[in-house]
Amino acid sequence: MISYSNWSVLTVSFLVVLYLALGGVTLSAVLHLVGAQWRYEVRRLAVSLYALFPLAFLLLIILLVGGENTFPWLSSAHEPGHHLPGWHNYTFLAARQILGLAFVMALFWIFIKRQEVSDRSKQDYDNFHKVACWIPYVFVLYGTMVAWDFEMTMVPSWHSAIYGMQHFISNFNMFMSFLVIWIYYLNTRNKLVRPVEGYVYNYLAQMMLAFTLLFIYSFFAQYLVIWYANLPSEVDRVMGMQNGDYSFLWWSLITLKFIIPFSVLAMRPARHSPCIILAVATSIIVGTLFERYIWIAGVNGTGTIPFLAFIVTALVVGSIAFMLVRANLVRNKLIKV
Repeated sequence: MISYSNWSVLTVSFLVVLYLALGGVTLSAVLHLVGAQWRYEVRRLAVSLYALFPLAFLLLIILLVGGENTFPWLSSAHEPGHHLPGWHNYTFLAARQILGLAFVMALFWIFIKRQEVSDRSKQDYDNFHKVACWIPYVFVLYGTMVAWDFEMTMVPSWHSAIYGMQHFISNFNMFMSFLVIWIYYLNTRNKLVRPVEGYVYNYLAQMMLAFTLLFIYSFFAQYLVIWYANLPSEVDRVMGMQNGDYSFLWWSLITLKFIIPFSVLAMRPARHSPCIILAVATSIIVGTLFERYIWIAGVNGTGTIPFLAFIVTALVVGSIAFMLVRANLVRNKLIKV
């Protein structure tokens, strides 16, 4: 029997891979809808992360097959007299997750195909625009469902009206941070067929700052209401994460995801320095990994930090992800072979 602390690493891996795949298409759609001219610099590169969806789907199936390892409430559902809300019906959960991911993959694939020919004619542009209008809505709704199933309702009695928002905002900022590091790596090593212009780092840094502020707003809004009401069914989980075995991760994620990004990116010169932007992006990514793990593994405020599981899972999942994305980049002639 795998310990829950170790198995939670797999759940975190699924969420990271999933939001990298979701983020690429979502960013491209948003930049199109607001008319950002720099979208042409990044949109093909960003949507190439769609190649991660098959890996996310595989990880989802593994998590659902190992349901009692993934969802701690499932093992207690069979106890006499133990009642769970309808949202915790496991057949319903598996069905909505599989069908939800399949729908998102299909819609995002249509977006990519229509983006490729959007400049061919006015009709193609209009068809592309129609699909682009749906992407932000689907991202928010699907991201909220994922947040509820894999994090918020891990403790059936715990709920927060704003948690879904906090979840997908945080993960989208992680995607932005990954994108800026990825672009810098490909640019500086002369691997791109068409290098990305340097001014894009500044635009990405501005978006990272904006999503940092959105994250801390949703985080504090949720925390303040829970702390002020002081209801045991709500506050016990938060206090367990804050003061329990994972307290180091809790305070670290606040530092890594808010204090450092805000203090640095609020200064204009920092947003024009790729090296500083990369350092902040790394801080956000590490902080997000801490955040995802503590919300999943720290349901009772107790547990261990499985360093070996992190290393092994990162190597295996990272290697597969690298091969999938690289194959996509080569197939679409975005990088030099």
